[in-house]
Amino acid sequence: MVVDVYDKLGQKSGQTELPDDIFGIEPNEHAMYQAVRVYLAHQRQGTHKVKTRTEVSGGGKKPWKQKGRGTARSGSSRSPVWVGGGTSHGPQPHLYTIDLPRKVKKLARKSALSLRLQEENLLVVDDFQLDGIKTKSVAEILKALNIGTRKTLILLPNAEKNVIFSARNIAGVTTALADKISAYDILKNNKIVLYKSAIENLTKTFLD
Repeated sequence: MVVDVYDKLGQKSGQTELPDDIFGIEPNEHAMYQAVRVYLAHQRQGTHKVKTRTEVSGGGKKPWKQKGRGTARSGSSRSPVWVGGGTSHGPQPHLYTIDLPRKVKKLARKSALSLRLQEENLLVVDDFQLDGIKTKSVAEILKALNIGTRKTLILLPNAEKNVIFSARNIAGVTTALADKISAYDILKNNKIVLYKSAIENLTKTFLD
C-alpha cells in the first residue's frame, strides 16, 4: 500500500510503499493479547520469597513439656502458627517464562502495526538528523506532525544518538530501533513515527 511521507515541517514530501502483508492485514486481537501477556510476564523478576519454618532461626528447643500444662502441645516456637514463626505455602522464587510460537509473535507485531495504520496513528517521515542534542528541535517536529501530547514511539533505522538523547526528555516520547520492537512497544504508544529508511529494517525482521 502507498502512504504519504512527511518532512520535519509536517508537510507532505512524497509517498512510499508499505508491504501489505505487514501493514495491511486484519488485526488479530488474540495474538496481540498473547504477545502483551507474555511480554509483561517476562518483566517479572520472580524473586519473591518468604522463610519456611526450616529457614527461620531458633526454635530448636521444645517450648514446654508435652503433657501436664493443660495447653496445646508444641514442638517449636517457629511453627507457622506462632508469631515469629515460618510461613507455610508462601511465595517462593520461580520464573514467569511463557513460550509463544514465533509465528504468533510475528502475527502480533503485524497486527499491531496494521492497527495503528488503520487508525491513522502511524506516520512515515523523512529521516531527519540533529546537529546536537536539542530537545526543543524534536518537540517542534512532533508539534509540526500534529502529535500533541499523546504517547509516541519514534522508530529509527539505527542508533541516532542526538535524536535519542533529545527525545528522552519529552514526556511520553520514546525511541527504539525499528528491528527491535515488540507488539507491546507498538500497542502501548498511541502514535508511531516511522523513519522512511527504517521500513526496510522492519520488513527484514519478518523474513527469517
